[in-house]
Amino acid sequence: MTAIRLLLVDDDPLVRAGLSLMMGGADDIEIVGEAADGGEAEALVDRTRPDVVLMDIRMPSVDGLTATERLRGREDAPQVVVLTTFHADEQVLRALRAGAAGFVLKDTPPAGIVEAVRRVASGDPVLSPTVTRQLMAHAAGTAADTRRARARERLTALNDREREVAAAVGRGLANAQIAAGLFMSVATVKTHVSRILARLELNNRVQIALLAYDAGLLEDGE
Repeated sequence: MTAIRLLLVDDDPLVRAGLSLMMGGADDIEIVGEAADGGEAEALVDRTRPDVVLMDIRMPSVDGLTATERLRGREDAPQVVVLTTFHADEQVLRALRAGAAGFVLKDTPPAGIVEAVRRVASGDPVLSPTVTRQLMAHAAGTAADTRRARARERLTALNDREREVAAAVGRGLANAQIAAGLFMSVATVKTHVSRILARLELNNRVQIALLAYDAGLLEDGE
């Protein structure tokens, strides 16, 4: 099995050392580089071609949010998992909207961070229903009406079945759970998710979930 190529980005050398230690114990993960700043990370991505970037938010020169936006805007962009202390909800939301595949808390047990990298590398963004609900509730507090109108306009590109799948993704359900709830095969769910991503020009399931919440699909029970 090909090892997951991982780039670590954090301005704290002790944090990088800890991450390197825990990731180094996984046989299926190869650390291809370390960076102390978002700007440095961009150059390293060019040289090392990682599958996943584990990205801190707060860094002195180019922060993790800006670096995430730049990396995800590239062709053949690596997946990005944001590291956070969860004290800045709006910053995490910005990272997710920029295309980050998810986020992990810095006090997450080592096994949880390793598993997050594995999941993202396999195409399954880290979307914790509990944490996502907290983030989305926070996001609803500012300019909610304008955001809802825009989100609902975008969702007119979907048919009814795709809207149901989008709402289920917004609830943090896995493909198998969506299939059982909507009485369809897992393969059909995957097809619907792929079509939603393409039609709405989104990067991943996290962005589907945010858009579904913005549009009020979860409140409407659709």
